[in-house]
Amino acid sequence: MNPLLAPGEPVTVRSPAGTVVGRGTGPVRRFLGIPYADAPVGARRFAAPVRRGRFPEPYDASRHGATSQRVPLFATTTVPEPSVPGDDVLNLAVVAPAEDDHREPFPVVVWIHGGGFLAGSPASPWYDGRAFARDGVICVTVGYRLGVDGFAHLDDVPANLGLRDLLLALDWVQENIAAFGGDPDRVTVAGQSAGGGAVLALLSSPLGSGRFHRAVSLSGVPLDVAEDTARDFLERLGHRLGVAPTRTGFGGCTVQRVQQAVIDLRDQRGDGPLMLGPFVGDDILPVSITDGLSVRGHDVPLLLGATGDEFDRVAVGGTTLEKPHPSPGDTAARAAGTRVTDTLFRAVCPRAALSRRNAATGTWLYSFEWPSPVLGGAAHCVDIPYFFDVLDAPGVTQALGPTPSAELATLMHADLVAFVRGAQPAWARATGALGDPAREYGRPGAALGADTTGVFDPVVRTLSEEAEER
Repeated sequence: MNPLLAPGEPVTVRSPAGTVVGRGTGPVRRFLGIPYADAPVGARRFAAPVRRGRFPEPYDASRHGATSQRVPLFATTTVPEPSVPGDDVLNLAVVAPAEDDHREPFPVVVWIHGGGFLAGSPASPWYDGRAFARDGVICVTVGYRLGVDGFAHLDDVPANLGLRDLLLALDWVQENIAAFGGDPDRVTVAGQSAGGGAVLALLSSPLGSGRFHRAVSLSGVPLDVAEDTARDFLERLGHRLGVAPTRTGFGGCTVQRVQQAVIDLRDQRGDGPLMLGPFVGDDILPVSITDGLSVRGHDVPLLLGATGDEFDRVAVGGTTLEKPHPSPGDTAARAAGTRVTDTLFRAVCPRAALSRRNAATGTWLYSFEWPSPVLGGAAHCVDIPYFFDVLDAPGVTQALGPTPSAELATLMHADLVAFVRGAQPAWARATGALGDPAREYGRPGAALGADTTGVFDPVVRTLSEEAEER
């Protein structure tokens, strides 16, 4: 049984990175805002991340570190996403069990937040790893560069700086997590939305090899932005800011000003948020993410899925918390696999399974079907509190209503913890074919976790039609 720590009790870890002083509460130790790289300011703003040197003095890890997000993606978002000021945005948090004399090291899950590669915050209370710590798993949440600073394709700037940040954070975990009681040989990288897309990018990258051992993608989009699309967007962004779309031009603007201009340009023109993201053609992504998944990462088991409605349902009986896509989420469209939810999110699941059909380690699919009474369906992000088992976190009732299912949260979180620990999911593997097995969570009228087949068949048929047309 884990020892219980007094609320706010100082807890100290001596790691290769230096001495880190966090805070404990009950069975949980929290070490927040630990810099894993130098602050990306000045000459380092548009440069590859530089490993942080050893702390010369004990580092105070009692509060969340600075966030890359200065301007939220929308005025109100489903996930509470606080912006924290400061320059040291390349930081991470470690939430670990209070027990430090365990016989075996704890498995580790490294969480990558979403936000369209433009926004999002690792300091969200929805990403608190306390339930993981309760269940004997260390949870690491990572901050990385966003938007122009993380994903703009500019001359004389290394591509995919945001992914390079994540790779360095994973190196930090490999080097330091044992000091916190973690097992560097049992690291699962996980993320949602853009974070789930980043997981797929890292899985498909030759540089991801050896840095993690399992992968989980929630509503992930394997977005690799075309060069002409990115450059056109940056031209318009530079024009709006009154600067050249170059390293020097954008570097003369504050991060907040650039992020605000991106949001303003989106609102003015109706551009989607996915105008900046992973770029194909460098050492991290030499080929597209889909092509990379067919040849790399086959030694890493993958669990991935999507919600039933994602962006195709508008809120009913309450305020819309996330900007909905205007496409209707009607039954006929879902059956045909033609919704934005299907083409942008759900199609990723069988496509990835098809790309990895020869992976001996396996690919497993899930579909989150529990309909939020506030958002009018199984909308984007509503599965996060269930996976983290944090139904009491701020903002949950506003998005999920007053009575979210605690039993469903227990089941989903237990499935995720088992996977992180190394267990094979109880349902069969997927291969990207019609009738693929999957686990449905929270479908009305069914068991909380119902093993089923064919839930992704509409989009599989669509993919087959696309292949025939080509």
